[in-house]
Amino acid sequence: MATILVVTEIRDNKLKTIDYEVFTAAVKMAQETNGSVTALLMGPGADSLAPSVGKYGVPSAVVVQDSKLEKYSADCYAAAVAAVAKEKAADIILMSATFMGKDLMPRVAQLLNTALAQDCIGYRVEGDVVHFKRPMYAGKVIAEVKISSSPQMATIRPKAFKAQESPVETAVETMSPELPAPKAVVEEIEASPTGKMDVTEADIIVSGGRGMKGPENWGLIEELADLLGAATGCSRPVSDEGWRPHDEHIGQTGKTVSPNLYIACGISGAIQHLAGVSSSKYILAINKDPEAPIFKVADYGIVGDVFEVLPKMIEEVKKLKAQE
Repeated sequence: MATILVVTEIRDNKLKTIDYEVFTAAVKMAQETNGSVTALLMGPGADSLAPSVGKYGVPSAVVVQDSKLEKYSADCYAAAVAAVAKEKAADIILMSATFMGKDLMPRVAQLLNTALAQDCIGYRVEGDVVHFKRPMYAGKVIAEVKISSSPQMATIRPKAFKAQESPVETAVETMSPELPAPKAVVEEIEASPTGKMDVTEADIIVSGGRGMKGPENWGLIEELADLLGAATGCSRPVSDEGWRPHDEHIGQTGKTVSPNLYIACGISGAIQHLAGVSSSKYILAINKDPEAPIFKVADYGIVGDVFEVLPKMIEEVKKLKAQE
């Protein structure tokens, strides 16, 4: 019987959308292990958000209250997670594979003297052990990771599981473990423009590379994305050049995405970029170079100049939307 602890991420007094996906994975895992799920909420707004986790089948929540958690501090948050994990005798600890999850969970693993499987997209249960599945080598293989130490820890890639509502009553408990003085604190997180969708949560992404030639041409990307209800993304060179903000950077050193449709415009397809998009359901590539590596992984490809192809796509999408 496994005790599963789900560490949540609160941003702007709301849970991240991926938290609901991790809840769904944890509830399914609990059913397969005859176990139970507890959500851990820390930071501003945690107490008011705790009852809402029951909407996704989580029957228990722990709220950690401490002034040291008002702003994100990796050492304080890690100490809080480790303390709750020990108190609850957690067998499995899960969190989203966001920037915060990738930063926090290795520290928790160190405190608990256990191992961590990062960026997982699935799992299977064998006895009391969960075997986590994660892409490796830029998505060329799917590894199965068995963690023999306890607790078993993993971060879950966005869109790996579809959030499913399964309402239950949630019992909320408050804990106040002793936390260390913060060594470093995130003073401010710069908010994205109002209404802008996070690429990790988007079903459709329209992304551009150096083939767009400059930031002045990004209106084509944005117009198509707006018509499709999509998020906008970019390759690393584009972000490094300052054409687009870093939070749009998709790839091995940026964000990993799993949309239903990824439209790559003027992106050659370096292995580092492909590592971030390999789990997309469908990839549409537009590039004037027929030998571009992106075509080797694309489900659909258009060999052509993006400045000719994109206007035609926008025109056709407008016609289709006018018929709705």
